[in-house]
Amino acid sequence: MRDQTEAAFVSGVRGLARLSLLALGAVPAVALPLLVTLFTGGAVSSVLHSYYPGDLIALVAGAGAGLAAAGLFVRRVADRTRAQLVRWYGVRLPAEYAPRPVLESDERGHWWTGYSYHRSRSVARLAQLLHWAARDTTTRSEIAWLVVSPVAAFALAVPVVCLLVGGAAYAVAALLETRAPVPMEFGGSSVLLSAVFGLALLALGVLVAPFAVRGYAELARRVLDRDGLASRAQLTKRVAELTETRADAVGNQAAELRRIERDLHDGAQARLVAIGMTLGTIEHLMDTDPVAARELLSEARQSSARALQELRDLVRGIHPPVLAERGLGDAVRALALDSALPTEVCVSLPDRPPAPVEAAVYFSICELLANAAKHSGAEQVWVDILYRAGMLRVTVTDDGVGVADPTRGTGLRGIERRLGTFDGVLAIDSTSGGPTTITLELPCELSSPRTSTSFEKA
Repeated sequence: MRDQTEAAFVSGVRGLARLSLLALGAVPAVALPLLVTLFTGGAVSSVLHSYYPGDLIALVAGAGAGLAAAGLFVRRVADRTRAQLVRWYGVRLPAEYAPRPVLESDERGHWWTGYSYHRSRSVARLAQLLHWAARDTTTRSEIAWLVVSPVAAFALAVPVVCLLVGGAAYAVAALLETRAPVPMEFGGSSVLLSAVFGLALLALGVLVAPFAVRGYAELARRVLDRDGLASRAQLTKRVAELTETRADAVGNQAAELRRIERDLHDGAQARLVAIGMTLGTIEHLMDTDPVAARELLSEARQSSARALQELRDLVRGIHPPVLAERGLGDAVRALALDSALPTEVCVSLPDRPPAPVEAAVYFSICELLANAAKHSGAEQVWVDILYRAGMLRVTVTDDGVGVADPTRGTGLRGIERRLGTFDGVLAIDSTSGGPTTITLELPCELSSPRTSTSFEKA
């Protein structure tokens, strides 16, 4: 019993020391951004005090400076917490960051961040950092932890501090033989009860401290290791998404088969039957009416040419030959040449994506170019196809009137379903008055590491 009590108090003292480290470590991450915010806001306000929007500008400038200062602590606070958890409890939290794309300059002089184009390299670098931080799971967790960590540290430390301060106050009151600092009716044993109550509060504060630190560690694990604690709801949602995309893929495949069957039945098959009947008639007329036979033979030759063209069109609708032979970039360039609008194509692909992904992206671009020609009122279209960090990204931009809405038709919804089969996403940026930018993004692996960047205006 004595050993257990000593171990409990040793653990409590160790917990107090750790809790103190947590509270003290949270101060700089809160104090420095706050001081920077106040200093910047005050400086800007003093400079622009004579202008009407000076206070608003000072508020925005102070907030921006404070956020920038807080950004310096994102990685440091998370790394310190990971190191503390390893040292105290042997718990290792993963810190796997997504690779940041390298800034690249294309032939137009624009900087590609891996997500968007910018004319200025500094702006591109800032945009890349912000976009990457917003998309990277580990970085988002660290940003959340920067906010949660000081709140959790102080929230867990305050009850322990209250117990210790209250216990010390009662104990000191008993030693000085004065009344307890908090009015209590103990009769004639006020001093003794004050001493006992104070020591009990002190002991409780010491014993509670390790649980507060463990609560902090558990909260850190939940925030910094979200992927390791996927909830049942998240898994259920993912299963529902996969079920829906599989159903869409099966439905699209069945609809495509029905279309092919209908086109064959109503087109090439009917012409081939008619050619067969014509050849039978020619066979009977060869001896009796050679002139009519020659005329029918000419018609049969024309019908066979039309049947062949219909078969070629059908094959092209299933999988265009240029796509199969030359790849996505050349297929889109050929598509741009036939587009009703002037179309500028920029392709940067290390190599060819898988054939199903190529087909899905090709027909999606077909639909987007057709929509731009029919509904946008645009004079120019730009198509950018890039592969970065395991993602195939296609951006189609037009200078039309904007207001592209997937709820007003089936074309964009069809593209969403087609991309969903490959875990792809469709993003639409289309304000009134334009321009319209539609982005397709699909995860995929290419077949080889060769690099080929090309640019063409069609």
